[in-house]
Amino acid sequence: MAKKKSAAGDVITAPAEKKYMKPSEIVTFGIGLFGVALLTGWMPDYTMTFFADFAFKGQGFDPSRLSAVITSVFGVAGVVGAVCELIIGILVDRTRTSLGKVKPWVGFGAIPLAIVAMLVFMAPNTSSFTVATIWMFVIYALYTAVSCAVESPANCFGALCSPNPSERSSAISIASFLRSVGQSGGQVIIIVVPVIMKALMGQQQYKNAEGQGIDLIISTAVCALGMIIFVMIFFANNEERVPYTTEKVSLLESIKVVFTNKNLLMVSLTKFTGFGRGVYGTVSLYIAVYLLGSKGLKLALMLPMGIGTAVGTLLVNFVLKKFSTKKTYILFCCYGASALAILFFVSRGIGFNKSLIVPFLILNFFCGIQHGNTNVTPNIMIADCVDEMEYKSGKRQEGLAYAGYGLISKIASACTKGFAPFLVYTWSGYEFSKSANVAYATQSDATLNKFLAIYTIIPAIFVILQFVPILFYDMVGEKKERITAALAERRAAAENTVGGTVQEVIDSVEETEREMTDDNVAE
Repeated sequence: MAKKKSAAGDVITAPAEKKYMKPSEIVTFGIGLFGVALLTGWMPDYTMTFFADFAFKGQGFDPSRLSAVITSVFGVAGVVGAVCELIIGILVDRTRTSLGKVKPWVGFGAIPLAIVAMLVFMAPNTSSFTVATIWMFVIYALYTAVSCAVESPANCFGALCSPNPSERSSAISIASFLRSVGQSGGQVIIIVVPVIMKALMGQQQYKNAEGQGIDLIISTAVCALGMIIFVMIFFANNEERVPYTTEKVSLLESIKVVFTNKNLLMVSLTKFTGFGRGVYGTVSLYIAVYLLGSKGLKLALMLPMGIGTAVGTLLVNFVLKKFSTKKTYILFCCYGASALAILFFVSRGIGFNKSLIVPFLILNFFCGIQHGNTNVTPNIMIADCVDEMEYKSGKRQEGLAYAGYGLISKIASACTKGFAPFLVYTWSGYEFSKSANVAYATQSDATLNKFLAIYTIIPAIFVILQFVPILFYDMVGEKKERITAALAERRAAAENTVGGTVQEVIDSVEETEREMTDDNVAE
């Protein structure tokens, strides 16, 4: 085992050589993310179809006005989410409890999130378009804010679970894998619940209940309960191990950190430049309806993609052992765009009919592999950016770093959620169902072909745009190794400094700092 000397002359073990986490912690970290994704992973798409197709059916609302309102609802919710990400990030970094800075947010936020998620699918019985509009804006903005207060801190935990970059990368990879499984888990529940309802109610009564979206309400309740249970398992078993600094950071300084740290900004900008790749999620439900025959069969549509995502997560972990995070990210983006383009041309060649089902599902698997990259690699990069920020400023701000990423993610999400309804409900020429007992109206061939484009070629374009900022990311290779070593020496000095302040610890490793000054100036 390689050793090195600290500034005080003590021999210390480099953090990359020491394991901090118990095996069960790695698993329960993933179980916690699984639980959160079990609820939040499918909510946006099904909320959109609930508002459009179920919530106010039979009230005589003008479809074009309803479509415009839904587009605005999700756009505004995205802005609300962006603001909440920054605020919550600051609050997380100011949280000081015996449980840590992240765990209280995740553990104590689970039940409020479950309650608000249930309320999303309980629309008021009103014939007033104004009342319906206000309700949609308020309830979805509230859900967005509460989900941010749980999801964002949960994502931060990867940077706190271990000071060993290799160990935390593996933990983040496994947790990301389980989170992707959780997203599919919600789809399983949406299939199982209707099966049970049909058995208990009969086919005709179930159709009437489905027409009112009752199956969505029950499915949400099941997912919400599961989320609480799995989050509590994480809460009870996991520990934050990276020490946090005690300086208070102002809002202005926080915003400055987010937008002036080049590497963090580049990772965050991938979400903005690639915002259009997410439109496939909205239209996937309608492809399930019109290609496979039921919204419940969205799982059958997405399962091959989910399996591909799981495989992609494992592949990313393998590729990261050979290449840097930067090269890995770019490689998978190029692959993903190619896979989506192939799916588009195959779909256009066959046409939107039953003959397309088998090749569509097979190619969905290969398209899913790219998501392993976007689920894992950015989180590892952000954890590395936290190290870089701590090295340069002496302040460790996981909450703020992930909030910076989340801030731009939510801005991008606002763009996606404004862009996707426009594509699905306006550009495609979608026809709303006017019958209270019919869930979805028949669509024209032109509309169905546009659905295919929204699912494939449009996301492919944005997948290419997504990796452009990463061309300027440089927290890799020798720079990353040297910063990791410097932080290890600083923390070792902190352990050996009785009663020392943070500044005294920094001063004690001044020699190491000077060695890296020239590198920082050069960057």
